[in-house]
This record gives sequence, structure tokens and C-alpha cells, in this order.
Amino acid sequence: MNVKGGGQELSLRERLRVLGEDVRYVPSSFEIIGSRGKAVAILEFPEEAPEHVKMKVAEAVMKVNKNVKTVLAKSSERKGAFRLREYELLAGEENTEVIHVEHGVRLKLDPRKVYFSSREATERVRVASQVKPGEFVMVMFAGVGPYALMIAKKQPLVEKVVAIELNPDAYNYMVENILLNKVEGKVLPVLGDVKAVARNWYSMCDRVVMPLPKGAHMFLNEAFNCIRPEGGIIHFYHWASEYDLYSEAYLLLEREAYLKNRSVKIVDARIVSEYAPRIYKICVDVFIKSSHF
Repeated sequence: MNVKGGGQELSLRERLRVLGEDVRYVPSSFEIIGSRGKAVAILEFPEEAPEHVKMKVAEAVMKVNKNVKTVLAKSSERKGAFRLREYELLAGEENTEVIHVEHGVRLKLDPRKVYFSSREATERVRVASQVKPGEFVMVMFAGVGPYALMIAKKQPLVEKVVAIELNPDAYNYMVENILLNKVEGKVLPVLGDVKAVARNWYSMCDRVVMPLPKGAHMFLNEAFNCIRPEGGIIHFYHWASEYDLYSEAYLLLEREAYLKNRSVKIVDARIVSEYAPRIYKICVDVFIKSSHF
């Protein structure tokens, strides 16, 4: 990110160096969630970063990005069933509810109450662009609805997108977002645990999206059961080391297929995003069929 100063472009680190601050603690990048009207910036600092440096960075971010009304610093890892983390408010407004816009989809959300990553917009478009007219799709762990809404927007002839979410706050935002994007009747929001409610759509789905990298494998039974007997696609997300990106995901899928007396055919495998140094969120797309190929 660049900051204008002295008639030339200065990077955030250069700007703080001019101000006499220690740039070792300055993030090289950060996430902005929201729109031109109002946005929230989320930064990650080393644990040893001094408070005054964090405050200086927050001030610089808000000065350059006029739409940023709040700056948050990550203060914990994601935890719990809702995949939420704790944040430190560095600068700006206490109210962090925004409307985030990506590829024509409007998403109302509060990053302190729900899981959302703006960095996966390209992946959502990739999946949505594969959906064909007439498909019946399930999105597990649907959050505020980014995958479900992107599918409904990109493929208006989709038969139905069932979107299951456990977090009541995320579910309520998803209901609002369905209205906001005018896809009522196409996207069906469901509040509940995938293990408890997915059975209502067993053998009905042409496609199942599983955008939960940590623990999605525990729901492969439900995903396989949802696929139509004649076959369908599963988008399976997983964490992996750069030294062996896909082996574990393949084995998990093949094991489930064996238990279900079905076959899997790898359609695609790709890195979605970097979670930590040398650790990646990956996606494996597989075609599920009843008999062996």
C-alpha cells in the first residue's frame, strides 16, 4: 500500500520511517472489508509490536484510505465453532458493520461477529462460473452467503442453492443479503448444523461446496450423501503444507468414496490462499459417481 507525501508516493513503511518509527512491526499488507462509503481495515502485527507503532499505522491507513472508518488488529487465532477471532480496536468507530461489494454481490456483515475473507473473491467466482442451468447446489458453512449469492448471481438459472450456516449472526446477515441481492426463491438460507440438517437434501444435489478448510473432512459423509445417485461435483477445501499440497485431501476423498461404494475423479486441484508461512488453503474439485470409472 502506498501513502502520498512530499509530492511523491511513499510506502507505509517508508512513511513511518520518516516519522522515526520502527518499521520492523509494520504489516506489509492488510485486508479491507467494505465499500467506498464505509470500510474496516484488519491488520496483523507481531506480538511484540509496541502500541504506539500500531496506533501510528492505524492513523496512516485511515489517512490514505478515506473510506476506512475503523482499523482493527488481530489479537487471537480463529477459534470456536463459528471460526471467529478477537480484535483490538486501534482507531475509528466502534460500529464495524459494513456492506462489502465483490463482483456485483453486496454482502452486509460485521467482521467481528462473522467469518468472512475478502481475499477469496476470485475463488468464489471460479466455483460459481462452473454451475450450470438447472443445478441443485448445497453450500455448507455458508456464512453471510458469499458463495451462495455469487452462484445465484452468476447462474440465474440455477434451480436452488441451499445455504447452511451454524452462526445465528451470520445466518441473519445471509437472510438480509438474499433480499439485498434480490435472489429470494433461488437461495434457501438454513440455520443449523450441517450434520443435523443436510439429510433433508440427501441424493438431491448436483454440486456441494465445502468452504471450511479446517475440519471440512468431518462432513464428507454428509456431502457424499447429498450428491445425486447419478453423480455430481464436490468442492472440498483443506489445509496443507507446501511440501505435500494434495495427498491428504485425495486420501480423505477416496476413503469416503470407498465407504460409500462410489468412485471419485479429480477434476481440479488448486491453492486458494496462504494461511500461514508454507501452509495453504487448497481446493480439490472431484466428480462423484456410483460405479468405478
